[in-house]
Amino acid sequence: MPLAAVPLALLPIGLFPAQAATPVASEAFVPFTPPLATSVGGESLSGLGGAETFDPVGRAQLLAGEMPLVWSGTYQSFDNSQIVSAELRLASVKPMGQMIDLRGELTVGGVTTPVQGNLNAESDQLDLLMLCECEVAGLEMGGVFTGLQGLQLSGWQAPRLTSRGGRLDLRPLSSASRVVAPTRGAAVRGLW
Repeated sequence: MPLAAVPLALLPIGLFPAQAATPVASEAFVPFTPPLATSVGGESLSGLGGAETFDPVGRAQLLAGEMPLVWSGTYQSFDNSQIVSAELRLASVKPMGQMIDLRGELTVGGVTTPVQGNLNAESDQLDLLMLCECEVAGLEMGGVFTGLQGLQLSGWQAPRLTSRGGRLDLRPLSSASRVVAPTRGAAVRGLW
């Protein structure tokens, strides 16, 4: 009887021992040991550096101290393409870790409403909420302005599907900036 005609269940197990594709003696096993992480001059062997050098908490403190308090621009609703003037006046700018807490007033089309928001100092992501129960140029409570370029450009996400949202485009007013001038006699540090 040819071997192919015999069912596998009837074949003795020890007849055909299983063999490895590359036979290696069991005593030849060598455990893997990862290479030691050595650094030369603060950099790893890959040359990419060992740690992130960006400090989002420090940037949040810097932005909170230098951020202009008055922003002006336009709001355009996607429902009717109406463009109205917009102005954001920040009353409070406080760093909280890598986030910046923003509170103030947003004037859209001549109607002023209180707003509160967060700005992420690491990603420049903005979330700005309206805190009133009013409808101004298609804006209503429950919606949110979200942006990925700080306060400069953000989109309105309406709380209902019947509104398509809008676009808030703001620019800082240079006269309202809180940039602190350096004091006299401050040390100048060289670049290298």
